Amino acid sequence: MSFQSLKYRCCDMIFHEVKLKGAYIIEPERLEDERGFFARTFCQKEFENIGIDFNIVQSNISYNKEKGTLRGMHYQTAPHEEAKIVTCVRRSIYDVIIDMRLDSSTYCKWFALELSAKNYISLYIPKGFAHGFQTLENNVVVSYQMSEFYCPESARGVRWDDPTFKIKWPVSSPIISAKDSSYKMVANM
Repeated sequence: MSFQSLKYRCCDMIFHEVKLKGAYIIEPERLEDERGFFARTFCQKEFENIGIDFNIVQSNISYNKEKGTLRGMHYQTAPHEEAKIVTCVRRSIYDVIIDMRLDSSTYCKWFALELSAKNYISLYIPKGFAHGFQTLENNVVVSYQMSEFYCPESARGVRWDDPTFKIKWPVSSPIISAKDSSYKMVANM
């Protein structure tokens, strides 16, 4: 697997920092034998070793029936900003994050990668980022580990097709909810 990123290695997990500061691809180091493999997917100590304070308070799954389903671009505002670890546990997704931190040098920049049940990687998304994904197959399951409880009053989103971002989605005609379609363009926020 090759990523253009900084690479940090901690025991049983490999952290690749991506072009958006604070976001990491997490690659589990597999211990393989004739039965298959075992791998650590989360360790608070390993996160702390690279300077990430992440405490899981909520865990969610998303089931998506059809290829092309798009969920996003979601985030929560202060004081309920949330960090996430996202993993595709069945089939595959095109996972996208946008830096929404006003004081960031990468404000409004985005990063995407494929997460799948075959590549076993996860994406750590820091506070202040919008997140969304599009399914690449039917019957996809995505797992989320959250650092903050869901707070409807702080829930926000930006348009998946906002020309500010110019995100290149793999399926051109997405299946998307009315709520996700109703988010404003960044220029109108």
